[in-house]
Amino acid sequence: MMPFTAARSTRVHYEVDGQGPGLALVHGMGGDAEKVFGNVFGHFTDSRTVIRPNFGGSGLTEDDGGELSVDLIADQITAAIRDASDGPVDLLGFSLGAVGAAAVAAAAPELVRRLVLVGGWAHTTGPRDRYYFETARRMLETDREMFKRFSALTGFSAAALDRFGHEGLAYSLADAWPPEGIGRQIDLALRVDIRPLLSEITAPTLVVGFAEDAMVPPAGSRELHGAIRGSRLVEVAGEGHMDWFADPGRLIEITRDFLDA
Repeated sequence: MMPFTAARSTRVHYEVDGQGPGLALVHGMGGDAEKVFGNVFGHFTDSRTVIRPNFGGSGLTEDDGGELSVDLIADQITAAIRDASDGPVDLLGFSLGAVGAAAVAAAAPELVRRLVLVGGWAHTTGPRDRYYFETARRMLETDREMFKRFSALTGFSAAALDRFGHEGLAYSLADAWPPEGIGRQIDLALRVDIRPLLSEITAPTLVVGFAEDAMVPPAGSRELHGAIRGSRLVEVAGEGHMDWFADPGRLIEITRDFLDA
C-alpha cells in the first residue's frame, strides 16, 4: 500500500524506505520522488528512514489543480515528514524543493535537525530569472519538444550532454516527461520570494550550488548562504543543475559528510 497523508485540501503521496533517523528528500520542478531520487535514496536506507514526498503537481499527490504556493508545498512536505517520522529529520531539497525545504525549516524549526539546499534560490524577482521561467512557460504551452530541449540545454552542463551522446539525447526526447503538473510548478517558480523567511532558519544549513548551472545560476545559492546565519556554501565545479542525476556520487558524499559531522 502506498503511503498518503493529508495537508490542507490535498492528499499527499510519499515514499518511505529504510530504518533509523529520518532523512527527507524533496524533488524539484517537474520531478518526483522516484525520478529525482530513485538512484539516491538507497545509499542512505541502511541507517536512515528516507522519506520522499511528492508536492503538488508531482507523483500521485492529489489536489484541486489550483494555484500552488510556497506555503502549500511546505505544508505538504511537513505533513509527509510528520506522518513518516517520530522526530526531527535531516531535510534535503533540490531546486524548487530547496525553496520548499527552506520554508519548512523556517516555519517548523523543531522538525529539522540539519538542512541541505541544493541548486536553490531565494527569489525570482530579478530580470534574468523571471525571463528564464517565463520563457520555459511559453515553450511548455506552445511546443513541448522544444521545452524538453530547452530544459536539457539549461539543466545539464555541456560536458554532461556530450556524455549522453546522440543516442542518449534522442532517448530523452522520447521520454514521457514532463508531467501534467509542471505548468503549475513553473508558475510557482515565477512567484518565489522566500527572503523574509531565511533569517528564521536555525538548523545548521549546507547550501550546494553548481558552477555551470544555467537553469538556476549559482548566484541563487550564494544569496541563500548569505541570508542563512552560520550556513556553509559548497559550489561544485564543472557541473550543471541536473548533472548529478546521472552520477549522484559527489552530492551523496557532500551530503553524508555534512549530516554525519
